[in-house]
Amino acid sequence: MRMNRRIGPLAMTGGCGEDAEGRAHEARVETGRKMARLVIVDDHDLFRSGLRTILLMEPDFEVVGEARNGREGVEMCRFLCPDLVLMDVHMPGMDGLEAAREIRRQNLPASVMMVTAHDDEDYLMEALKAGASGYILKHAPPSQISTAVRKALEGEFPLNRDLTTRLLRRLAHEMRESEGSRLPEKPTSPLTAREIEVLRLLAKGNTNRDIARELVISLGTAKNHVQHIIAKLEVADRTQAAVKAIELRLL
Repeated sequence: MRMNRRIGPLAMTGGCGEDAEGRAHEARVETGRKMARLVIVDDHDLFRSGLRTILLMEPDFEVVGEARNGREGVEMCRFLCPDLVLMDVHMPGMDGLEAAREIRRQNLPASVMMVTAHDDEDYLMEALKAGASGYILKHAPPSQISTAVRKALEGEFPLNRDLTTRLLRRLAHEMRESEGSRLPEKPTSPLTAREIEVLRLLAKGNTNRDIARELVISLGTAKNHVQHIIAKLEVADRTQAAVKAIELRLL
């Protein structure tokens, strides 16, 4: 695979290093804000084109590359250092799940958000295990896709709410089945009553902003609660916190 201004038939708008930093600086000067560098990885040309159109409607989004399979996507991440990769699940050659695992294995700085047609709990679980920072469905409205991208860039984990709820319920059911009809005594919670409230909303897929609105607290307070929950449960992110809470029977 040649590493020049293109990978295969799909163009890239520049690599890491001084050239990319210069272009990013010019974009910031022109728009007055930092540009988010995005890569789209999907084997369907029509969807890729539509997604690019949606993203470019945002003044601070820049699509710096496109690829048709996971292997090309990983190479683009090495060359372009994007902030976020929007990755399909099923693609020829290397699929999106394998690509996400490879991006994490190589310690590349890009986050990965799955954009897929698969409304399936198993795929969501595998995506989370692979290190994905989000999972949304292709048929979501354009505004929802843009919002999910922005949340992923801000460090949140945008997930399809219905799918996440189904997954958490299934995990809870499977745990109860494995433990039998008699559950051990419920352990003492390491969380405060308010943190349990936040955790319940978090497990339903609510963002920090949603939680703040629901509990009538500031956004900063909601973020602090989420950070405390993650720290106390000794997990890496919001989704793992919800799963750990089910394991500990806190919900």
